[in-house]
Amino acid sequence: MIRPAVIAVALGAAATAAVAAATGIPAADAVQLAAMAIGGALVAGGFGAWGLKAAGRRSIGVQSFVVALASLFAVGAGALLAARNMFISAHDLAALAVVLFAAITVALVIALLLGRRVGDASRRLQSAARGVGAGQAATFGAEPASRELSELGIELARMQEKLDLTRARERAMDASRRELVAWVSHDLRTPLAGIRAMAEALEDGVVADQATVQRYYRTLRQETDRLASLVDDLFELSRINAGALNLQFTRVSLGDLVSDAIAGAAALARIKGVTLNGTVAKEPLEVEVSVSELTRVLHNLLENAIRHTPSEGAVSVEAGFSDGHAVVTVMDACGGIPDADIDRVFDLAFRGKAARTPGNGGAGLGLAIARGIVEAHRGQIEVTNMEPGCRFTVRLPITQVAG
Repeated sequence: MIRPAVIAVALGAAATAAVAAATGIPAADAVQLAAMAIGGALVAGGFGAWGLKAAGRRSIGVQSFVVALASLFAVGAGALLAARNMFISAHDLAALAVVLFAAITVALVIALLLGRRVGDASRRLQSAARGVGAGQAATFGAEPASRELSELGIELARMQEKLDLTRARERAMDASRRELVAWVSHDLRTPLAGIRAMAEALEDGVVADQATVQRYYRTLRQETDRLASLVDDLFELSRINAGALNLQFTRVSLGDLVSDAIAGAAALARIKGVTLNGTVAKEPLEVEVSVSELTRVLHNLLENAIRHTPSEGAVSVEAGFSDGHAVVTVMDACGGIPDADIDRVFDLAFRGKAARTPGNGGAGLGLAIARGIVEAHRGQIEVTNMEPGCRFTVRLPITQVAG
């Protein structure tokens, strides 16, 4: 409080000296008038500071009124003291007092109205802030009474938009998790039930002929592999969601990776009766990637394309460069994805109606895992409908940047 008072006195003295020099008032008279005016202002300022402290827990409108009252009292007290010591007549002094009283009264009414407006704006923002915290639509009403309050209202509106987006993402993730739990539970129960039945049959000697026993053993191994694959997918997905992917970037030939992925998917394509074609650009295609993780992406995309392509259909894979990125496309003949589902293809546990039919398999994790791995490589993955099916496109930066 002392430092602002010293600054105010210094500014007042400087202003007095400047005005006195400009109007030709003698220095002694100017000093006397300034001393009286500054003294009255300091007394008013002291009362104002006390009033603000007393109103510290009151509304901003009340505090604004106290500030205006102190300022007007400082001006009025200074003017009356200066006039009293200028030896003007009693009539003129009374007239000045009337004028000052009238002006101060009007000014106080205006200050009260403006303070009320500021208080209303503050309460609207307070109510809006409560609404943001409670997840309700925040309404700010009329324009706030000051730039600061207006900017605060804008920031609250932006905060609400961000919170709404966050809540929407959380709701979508919760729904996906519940769907995932339901589907994984189903996908676990089905092979487990078969494994138990066949194990009991073998244990009890229900099946005895060698051919049936071998078939049971073969089926047990296949179901075990299926469960292991599902558990592996869940573990990979948990690492992606936790941001714990251990990516070891190596500069490799993208063409070799795509060729190896096609070779690995050839057996499944033969079983399904699907033709598998691959085209790699002639120029060298080298990228910095995590080989094991990108191989998993290509495997998931090819498996998804083959499973959803009918027999005698074709799946095509192309690799090349475009706009400074390595691009891999996988084209299938699934007949296209419904418009209502195309934005959810990469969502956790989303499989669509067609994927729930027997023979399509999978727990709806492959594409979600592919997206997580591609994004961990600072790349993008997208899907578009294109006759006779849909096209998945992966774009990867040629060189990874640390950090």
